[in-house]
Amino acid sequence: MVSFKARRREQELVSPARPTPRETKLLSDIDDQHALRYYETVIGFFRRCGGENDGPDDPAEVVRAALAEALVYYYPVAGRLREEAEGKLVVECTAEGVAFVVADADVRLEDFGEPLLPPYPCVEELLCDAGDTRTVIGRPLLLMQLTRLKCGGFVAGFHMCHSIADGFGIIQLMITIAELACGAEAPSILPVWKREILSTTHSKNPITHPNPSYEPLLNSLDYASESDDVMMSTPLDEMVVSYFVFGPREMKTLESYVRGYLARPATSFELLTAVMWRCRTIALGYKPSQPVRLKITMNARGRWNRHTLIPLGYYGNAHFSPIAELTVDELCRQPLVDTVEVVRRTKLSVTKECMESMVDTIASLRQRPCADPARTYEVSDTKWIAAGNGLQLGWAEFVGGGIPVAGDLTSKLGSDHMRCKNQDGEDSTVVSMLLPWPAMERFKKEMAVWLNKRDDKNIVIQSSL
Repeated sequence: MVSFKARRREQELVSPARPTPRETKLLSDIDDQHALRYYETVIGFFRRCGGENDGPDDPAEVVRAALAEALVYYYPVAGRLREEAEGKLVVECTAEGVAFVVADADVRLEDFGEPLLPPYPCVEELLCDAGDTRTVIGRPLLLMQLTRLKCGGFVAGFHMCHSIADGFGIIQLMITIAELACGAEAPSILPVWKREILSTTHSKNPITHPNPSYEPLLNSLDYASESDDVMMSTPLDEMVVSYFVFGPREMKTLESYVRGYLARPATSFELLTAVMWRCRTIALGYKPSQPVRLKITMNARGRWNRHTLIPLGYYGNAHFSPIAELTVDELCRQPLVDTVEVVRRTKLSVTKECMESMVDTIASLRQRPCADPARTYEVSDTKWIAAGNGLQLGWAEFVGGGIPVAGDLTSKLGSDHMRCKNQDGEDSTVVSMLLPWPAMERFKKEMAVWLNKRDDKNIVIQSSL
C-alpha cells in the first residue's frame, strides 16, 4: 500500500453563511443514548472529471463556501452540546461553527488501489484530528477535512457527532453540500428536526414488560456474568480488522445452500449475515450451551417501513436494533436456511408498535451502564452510503467511500456491509470484521469452506490495527 503524509493547514471554524436562530433544541431519546456519544466517521473519494478548465481551480474554497451555506439550513450542527439535569443532552444553537481543515497529499486517486476498497492506506491522514472521539460536549459537532490530491481529485473526510445525526443524516448533509457547491439555491431535501417524534414521556420506574426485541440486551446487563467472552477480554492491539469481498460468483455459491427453500429469495444482507454470524460464532470458540446474539441496526426510514413516522429530511438518529438470540448449538447445527429466516424475522420485527416500545425501552436505559453485551454480533447494512447517487458535483465524480474503520472502533462488535467493485469491476459487497488474531484465522477457514474455496486469498483484504 502507498504511504504518505498530508500537509494540513490550520484548522478553522466555518459558521453559517447568514444569521440563524439562537435557541436550545432538545434531542430525541434515541439521540440521547450514552452509546451514541461519539464521533462517527464517513469518507468519500472524488475524481476530477471534464476538461482541465472545467470546475473550480480550488475545490476546497468551493466546498468551504457550500458548507457555510449548508449550515444555514442545518444550523443546529453549528452549535454545541450541553448537558442538563440528569445528564440529558441539548443543543445550544450558537452558530459557533464546525471545524474545517484543508490538506494536500502527494498521491493520486489510483494510488489508493483499483478497485477502491477498504482498508484505505493512511486513512488517518485523510481525517482531521478529532481528539477523544467519545468526548462530545462543548465541541464542534462536525469536523471535516478536504484533502487535495495530485491528480486533481480530492477526499472528503467527516467526523460527526453521532448524538446529532446517524449515517443517513450525515449523507444527507453531504448531499446538501454537493448540491450547493454546484450552484443550487437551496437543498433538494430540506432538513427536518422534529426530534419529539422519537421521544417519550417515560416513568422512572423499571420496565416490567420490555420490548421482546430488547430482552436479550436487558438480560445481558449483568456484565459480571458475561466476562467469559473472548471478544470482551482481548485487547485491541491483539485483534485484526479484515474486509471480505463478495462478488456475483461468491453470492451464487452461497445462494445454492438456500435456493428453493425460501418463500422469497434471500437478500444479500440476509444471506451474508447468516453465514458470517455462524462462522464468527465457531471462530470465537463459544460453548454449545451459551447464548449468542445477533443485533441488526435498522434504519427506520424507507419504503420497507411504510408505517414509519419518520418524515423526509429527518437527519437525527432513526435506527433501531432488534436482537435475536440462539444457543451456539442451535445456531451452528440448524440448516443455513433457518439462520436466514432468523435474520429475516429479526429485520421484520421493527413495526410501528415495536418502534414505540423500543423508544420507551431506550429512554429507560439511558442512565444504565453502557457496555457491549457479550457474545453479540452487531451488523449494519450501509451499502447506500457508497452509492453516491446524490454526491455528484458535475466537475467531480464520487468514486467510492463509506465507513473507513470497522465499527469506528467505538465498539468491538460492529460489522458493516458496504458497496464496492471487485477485481473484475463487478458490483459487490464488502463486509468488515474485527476479531482476535487466532479467531480471524479460524473465521477465514470457515468462510472458505462455505465458498468452496481452497483458500481465502480471493475474498479477504487484511488490515492491522
